[in-house]
Amino acid sequence: MAPGSDDDPRIGDISEGMVLRAILARTVPASHALLGPGDDAAVVAAPSGSVVATADTLIEGPDFRLAWSSGYELGWKSAAVNLSDVAAMGAVPTALLVSLAVPADTRLSFVEAMADGFRECCSQLAPGCSVVGGDLTVSELLVVAVTALGDLGGRAAVTRAGARPGDVVALAGELGVAAAGLGLLFSRFREGASPVPVERSILDAVQRGALDRQLRPVPPVALGPAAADAGATAMMDVSDGLALDASRMADASNVTIEFSGAALDALAFGGARERALGGGEDHGLLATFPPGRMPEGFVQIGTVSARAGAPVLVDGEPVAETGWDPYRDWDHAR
Repeated sequence: MAPGSDDDPRIGDISEGMVLRAILARTVPASHALLGPGDDAAVVAAPSGSVVATADTLIEGPDFRLAWSSGYELGWKSAAVNLSDVAAMGAVPTALLVSLAVPADTRLSFVEAMADGFRECCSQLAPGCSVVGGDLTVSELLVVAVTALGDLGGRAAVTRAGARPGDVVALAGELGVAAAGLGLLFSRFREGASPVPVERSILDAVQRGALDRQLRPVPPVALGPAAADAGATAMMDVSDGLALDASRMADASNVTIEFSGAALDALAFGGARERALGGGEDHGLLATFPPGRMPEGFVQIGTVSARAGAPVLVDGEPVAETGWDPYRDWDHAR
């Protein structure tokens, strides 16, 4: 159906059953699902005997703008941020539960595109994981609430609290690129305080890449279990900025994390160290390993030392714990 055409009904004009059938037609079976969508609840296998669970909510306004995100991009991002949290525990994502609160005038094609985004993100980043259920309701604002489940496969969960003096600090993923994409949205695609649709044709290839990482993040999901297998002592998803998230790990582990400025500069998008430390939504994996245990896909960016004053240092100097705050950085005027 063509978006906005007569055969693309508004959500408020059709039944819940019709919307759900359209969504379910775009899902694929989850490999761990013993019972998938269609009943009062799904049944998901937990071969290791334990379940990793996380949840995240994206709300129109503080978390995204419909002028900037397509339905596909919104579905992809909603899946990706949750898959990354499961991976950060050393687990393999197994299933997603998605609850949608959708304005009545939303077109069915938009919701179908969201379902496509969920499916394709899982297919590319976490094969075998899929949407197994959820809820649908009508709301003045578009809200996407996702619960993600994962299986540890016999591994111990990797928490933020296990970093030890002498460990190496490593990162899998990117630094500052999503923040650069967000900067483009706010600087190039607004009229006053109002967002306007993105014109990709006026951006160069580097800018388009940064925009893609903001709207469709690609966290290194497979490297979470790989890090756990390699003996990671601590790990977490970097969603709120490297400096702030590293300080959380340092506090949980009662250590100091010392970054190398040269290593940060080498990884920082555009060489912007400040954005690399403070920019959010890159969804890389920050992990600590015993020396010689760092797996392929991670890059060493520092070391762990005994706690002495500041939780995070760069070349020996304390770093401010500034980071990503969606209410400030997306919607500070509210």
